[in-house]
Amino acid sequence: MKIFPAIDIKDKKCVRLVKGDFDNKTEYELSPVEQAKKYKHHGFKNLHIVDLDGALTGETVNLDIIRDIVSKFNLKVEVGGGIRNSDSIQKYIDAGVEKVILGSAAIKDKNFLKVSCEKFQNYIALGLDAKDGYLSVSGWKESSNQLTLDYLKEINDFGVSRLIYTDINKDGMKQSPNFSETMKIAEMSKCPVIISGGVSSIGDIKKAKNLKNIEGIIVGKAIFDGDIKLDELVKEDA
Repeated sequence: MKIFPAIDIKDKKCVRLVKGDFDNKTEYELSPVEQAKKYKHHGFKNLHIVDLDGALTGETVNLDIIRDIVSKFNLKVEVGGGIRNSDSIQKYIDAGVEKVILGSAAIKDKNFLKVSCEKFQNYIALGLDAKDGYLSVSGWKESSNQLTLDYLKEINDFGVSRLIYTDINKDGMKQSPNFSETMKIAEMSKCPVIISGGVSSIGDIKKAKNLKNIEGIIVGKAIFDGDIKLDELVKEDA
């Protein structure tokens, strides 16, 4: 199973939010590039990056930082945050990222997702961020009024290469992921699923390893707060 250490970028700094709340954020000392170097040094191969400035503006605000990380450390990077058109997707692919994560734009416009999957085959990941079973959009500021499973049924044949499922109520809380809801998603999904939100311990990682159609797991706040040691975590990375 792949371990995805997370880097969330805001104002060129590494930050972590609680339940996606921009007013409830913690800034960390290391720059995003230094943090990526740390992950690489410990032996991680994959990296999950969210451009929080991009999520707010719909622009590739931190493209230079992300390009720098990819070129320096040869990590397989998936990136999301406000990617709303083909030009932005192309910019990230040209920068060398492995997967481009579409979220709000794909939920609001299913055709955009379909066309993107056809045009950028094997590059498109879908980020499904849910709260109480319903998808949230626009940096988690609004509900789409769409049930996650209903939406997944509709787009399951589009050719998405990876699905990242986040339970917003769990994100940043370090209370373990929502495994039961994630399993419903994984059972239905025609592409592999990444677990996101709430990882609190190595025990969560070990539990995820035994689940079907789970490609990997994203670990964020538990790393930054020191609850999970990188030396322990990398042993679970396969």
